[in-house]
Amino acid sequence: MTADQTQTVFHVTNEAAITRAKPSGVYDCESLAAEGFIHCCKKDQLSGVLERYYQGVTDLQVMEIDTAKLQAELVFENTVGGEELFPHIYGKINMDAVVDVVNL
Repeated sequence: MTADQTQTVFHVTNEAAITRAKPSGVYDCESLAAEGFIHCCKKDQLSGVLERYYQGVTDLQVMEIDTAKLQAELVFENTVGGEELFPHIYGKINMDAVVDVVNL
């Protein structure tokens, strides 16, 4: 982890993706293959992420992830040139690091 230490990060997904992850115990998504990481956010960033990227999308769920249990690397960075840092997970999410899943 970088200087912006936190114990919990959040990832917006859907029920189907979580259901697919349960048998194997690892969560994967398109951004990992396309960009090399899974997009996440801190709690105070969640409402902005939902507003910017998920307006009108139904069947959303939010995974709460305990960063201390993550097996993949977690990096706080801004890949689009802004100043606000977002958590990115560079690898699959081991499901035992997911402490809660909330329906939106």
